[in-house]
Amino acid sequence: MTETLVLLCAVALVLINVPIAVAIGIAAVIAMLATQGVDSLPNVAIAMYQGATSFPLIAIPLFILAGAIMNTSGISRRLIDFCTALLGSIRGALAHVNVLTSMFFAEISGSAVADVAATGPILIPAMKRRGYPGPFTAAVTSSSASLAIIIPPSIPMILYAVMAGTSVVQLFVAGIVPGLIAGFTMMALCYWYAVRYSWPVEEVFEFRKLWASFKEAFWALTLPLIILGGIFGGIVTATEGAALAVVAALLVGLFAYRELNWRHLRDAIIEGGVQTGVVMLLVASSALLGQYLTEAQVPQNMAKALTSVTNNPWLVLALLNVFFLLIGMFLHSSAAIILVVPIVMPLVTAVGIDPVHFGIVVTLNLAIGQQTPPVASVLMITCSIAKENVWDVTKANIPFIAVLLATLLLVTYVPPVTLSLVDVFYR
Repeated sequence: MTETLVLLCAVALVLINVPIAVAIGIAAVIAMLATQGVDSLPNVAIAMYQGATSFPLIAIPLFILAGAIMNTSGISRRLIDFCTALLGSIRGALAHVNVLTSMFFAEISGSAVADVAATGPILIPAMKRRGYPGPFTAAVTSSSASLAIIIPPSIPMILYAVMAGTSVVQLFVAGIVPGLIAGFTMMALCYWYAVRYSWPVEEVFEFRKLWASFKEAFWALTLPLIILGGIFGGIVTATEGAALAVVAALLVGLFAYRELNWRHLRDAIIEGGVQTGVVMLLVASSALLGQYLTEAQVPQNMAKALTSVTNNPWLVLALLNVFFLLIGMFLHSSAAIILVVPIVMPLVTAVGIDPVHFGIVVTLNLAIGQQTPPVASVLMITCSIAKENVWDVTKANIPFIAVLLATLLLVTYVPPVTLSLVDVFYR
């Protein structure tokens, strides 16, 4: 009964616009006071500190900082120019460029918000000038940005690995195929729209222009190879790979492109620090609530209740998909992972679901949650950049959400889509 009241308290606080991290912390403290008394309060600071200082979590502020540096050093602009030269001869070229650029940027930043912040201000006005409908432009930008949390490296995957006690690197490898499937399917959808509405070809394909844009974007294109090659090659851990991303972004911005000055670097550090503060406060307060729920044996009791109904892993996955789709509509991806994953992992383990497979299922659910109101964090930012009505964009976004849902179903019920590469390289 107390646990239900705690969750209702947290939801009520969020609904009256109390920040999620603060709401979770208040609910946890109230629960501890109600069940353990005042003597439990000294544990609050200890639990929050321990929750926020797990070594793998160091990768989060580093990837955030790397993304902020890339936004100010000309990397995203050069990626867009290269993709335009590569795909400009295809009908609906700018829509394809939008998706492909997000796929490239996903391999560097690990954040959908960083992706849309970097590419949106460039691509959205360009697509509108070429006659693409505003809602469609915002929809393709928003949905393709969510590929950043599916294609490695991914900040939500890092959080999931910490909460579930599984391998970050294996999660990264497992996300490659689903991310590529979703991205190329979005491009196929864009081509269908382009043919139907006679959207323009941007330019005749010229190898000379492609080569020139490739040379200009060369250092930007090496960043994914450096970061992911180091991680997958076992040269660096995921955390060290995040530090490598920062160093590589600094070197490219300062010496290769010479667009990163001290003012830009200061702005990037401030932006990264603010985003990190938000995420880590959420991690700390969720760790506090997680400790209380664990001591109250809520996850274990939930697992027992559901396994008494069914032990079929496919049915359990279906129920958890519905659960995470609903949660994703109301919570940011980081909050959903930190708050919910520790609760459901005993159930996942009990029915024999692979934790790496389940991690990709969770990530895809939360990628969809970034596109579905009322929270829809990435969609809201995109609408703000595009200056478009949220509901008009949501309507245009339905086919792209359907692509993500189809990918989710494929990943859920055909495990080799996620696990084949993991089995080849790590098992």
